[in-house]
Amino acid sequence: MVVKTNCNGREITGVEIGAGNVRRYFSKESAFIELLLDHLQIQCGLSPAFWQGQTEIRDPRLRVWLESKNFKAQPGEAPVPLALIPSGKNRFRLQTTTAHVRPRPNAEFEVAVSA
Repeated sequence: MVVKTNCNGREITGVEIGAGNVRRYFSKESAFIELLLDHLQIQCGLSPAFWQGQTEIRDPRLRVWLESKNFKAQPGEAPVPLALIPSGKNRFRLQTTTAHVRPRPNAEFEVAVSA
């Protein structure tokens, strides 16, 4: 599934999953998920708000990982698309993606998963 970075205007705060992806890929019985970030594995809690439309996953370790990928949160820039790949029960691998064409505001673009 394609997800995107989320920011508060100055810094990246986490990853926005989207309500459709939550319904399709996440179990309501789960209080947390495991994220695989390159060689790092972290657990992220899922708050009750996550199931009620606030579908951002936040964690300080996730934020540091996103920043290490040189995602700069600049005001007015589009969120960065990422691939979130199911990898077991309540486990997902988060990977960067590459755009074939640098996106312009309100423009469509293709996304390919990088290894």
